[in-house]
Amino acid sequence: MENRQAGEFEFISDYWPLDPNKPTLVFIHGSGLTSIFWKSQVEALTEFANTVAIDLPGHGTSKGFGKDNITDYAQSVMEFIDQIEAPQPIPCGLSLGGAITQQLLLDYKEPFPAGILINTGARLRVNPVILETIEKNYDGFIDMTCTFAISGKSDTGKLRPEIEACMIREAEVTLGDFRACDAFDVMEKLSLIEVPVLVLTASDDNLTPVKYGNYLGENIRNAQMANIEDAGHMSPLEKPDEVNKVISDFLQQKVL
Repeated sequence: MENRQAGEFEFISDYWPLDPNKPTLVFIHGSGLTSIFWKSQVEALTEFANTVAIDLPGHGTSKGFGKDNITDYAQSVMEFIDQIEAPQPIPCGLSLGGAITQQLLLDYKEPFPAGILINTGARLRVNPVILETIEKNYDGFIDMTCTFAISGKSDTGKLRPEIEACMIREAEVTLGDFRACDAFDVMEKLSLIEVPVLVLTASDDNLTPVKYGNYLGENIRNAQMANIEDAGHMSPLEKPDEVNKVISDFLQQKVL
């Protein structure tokens, strides 16, 4: 796995250049995170697809400024996809990244053969306590994330350094991410998504409960549901093998 650059965007990928005969999984991280969150997926799924994970603007080492709305983030990801000339791009997003994925599938239908939504929702209202904590005590927010965003059955001692490693330290950028989530609402538009979509939930997710994913699965006409047991909001970190298996199965059934 290597760090690469395309214009103002930094990203990680495994094999390069991209194989034109494979689809391209474009991983989009959640609020206040970076591309490193997707390390296990980028490395493990190359048998089935090109794999890239973007640092959104203002995150990680990408240039530019963070956004405070999902539409602008979706436009940025689309610019990134165009710059790397990703064949058959399949956006795969967690939480904020899942909102961006939905916006991409609604606004830029043609290039996408499928989409993957992980621990997200069609509406993502944010608890005001989270916004206040980000503003007044960012270290406290990081600490809260390292505990509240994973399952009580997960190994906190092992996961905490992994989570901290992929969290940004710019409170204002993270605040913009959560405000973008708070304003996001495509509940009445899901029927317009036509491509196959994998909706992946986690049984112990406190931030985007399973019922959020169920709503997506019931209202996206070509949705396929899966649930990761004993995992929380950070399921791709908590249960990487299980998440990777569900994604690879979906690709083989719906795309390859």
